[in-house]
Amino acid sequence: MKTLKIITLLSILLMVMIACNSKNKEDHSGHKMTDETTFYTCSMDPQIKEDKPGKCPICHMHLTPVKLDKTNSNEISLSKQQIRLGNISLQSITTSQSSVNQNYTGTLAINQDKINSVSSRAMGRIEKLFFKTVGDYVAKNQAVYQLYSEDIAIAKQDYFTAFKQLSMPGDFGKNAKNMLASAKQKLLFYGLTNAQIENIKTNKDVSPNTIFYSSHSGTISEIVATEGSYVMEGSGIIKIADLNSLWLETQVNVNYAKNLKIGQKANVTFSDFPDKTINTQVAFINPEINPDTRLLLIRMEIPNQGLQLKPGMQAVVKLTQSNAKGLFIPIDAVIREENASYIWVEKRPGIFENVMVETGTETNGMIEIKSDLDPSKKVVITGAYAINSEYKFRKGSDPMEGMKM
Repeated sequence: MKTLKIITLLSILLMVMIACNSKNKEDHSGHKMTDETTFYTCSMDPQIKEDKPGKCPICHMHLTPVKLDKTNSNEISLSKQQIRLGNISLQSITTSQSSVNQNYTGTLAINQDKINSVSSRAMGRIEKLFFKTVGDYVAKNQAVYQLYSEDIAIAKQDYFTAFKQLSMPGDFGKNAKNMLASAKQKLLFYGLTNAQIENIKTNKDVSPNTIFYSSHSGTISEIVATEGSYVMEGSGIIKIADLNSLWLETQVNVNYAKNLKIGQKANVTFSDFPDKTINTQVAFINPEINPDTRLLLIRMEIPNQGLQLKPGMQAVVKLTQSNAKGLFIPIDAVIREENASYIWVEKRPGIFENVMVETGTETNGMIEIKSDLDPSKKVVITGAYAINSEYKFRKGSDPMEGMKM
């Protein structure tokens, strides 16, 4: 009997467990999976997100429940009233032509192509410098320095000796002509002028000191040698710059530099001379980008008749690119994040989606969109930040998160 009772109790217990399991399965099958999750945020401080109701820790307002919609994470639906209140306006995605102007600050510098170096033609010692200050003006044929040189003294003596032998009879006189021409050529090589060479004929005592003169006019930009110093053949003495032509150097951002070319027109104005405007063109584009600033150096040549402009002066350069083709929208229509930029486009009436884009040239409050976009859609040109804020409030995340996923 006891065995029968135990079997009966086990059977009843097994039936109850089966019934419970069946009921539980029926209950769970009635639930539907959802992509919506409720969280609580503050309308004044949307960065606050809590998983239960309460008050905002910043402004102490009651938190508002929001359903986090994880479907279509890069889209948002707005009512007509929201579109009106957000001042949201659209523009068709069409390519247009625009005259792109960019202003950059530049600095005037010495034109390195207009610098002439006065150097020593022979080994010796600088006995005297006639100019000792950078910025002094040197006229052509003006004395620059005096050099003591044994080599030049020997060449002078050879010339004087050959001249004296011209009056000798026979072969001595004939050979003296060749010696005289050879000695004169050597003195010309050392940098002596014809007048200095002719004076050797009348001087009985040949001096080892020789004065050298400038072959160019200009302003001294650098003094290399000093009085009493020894110099080798070819050593620099001073550098003379012609300031009638200057360089204007400026740096442009890489995005705009892609469209630059040699000969592109530029308009230059000066803060020190408000009424002075110079039209010039791009003469040089550095092939290397500055790795620290990500900028590219460009150069223009500026005429400076009258020497009114000075190296070191600041100038404003307006670079013009005529008939630039592309999609240009207001800069405020682009949402910029740390690693990417995106815009809002109307997918269909009342439905907006964010699209990651590559931007280009910025000019006159407009920015170029270089990415290919669906021409059947329209770009949000005002109110983009209003859509962005509403998206963050509803979705509880940044639009870029959905785009990266």
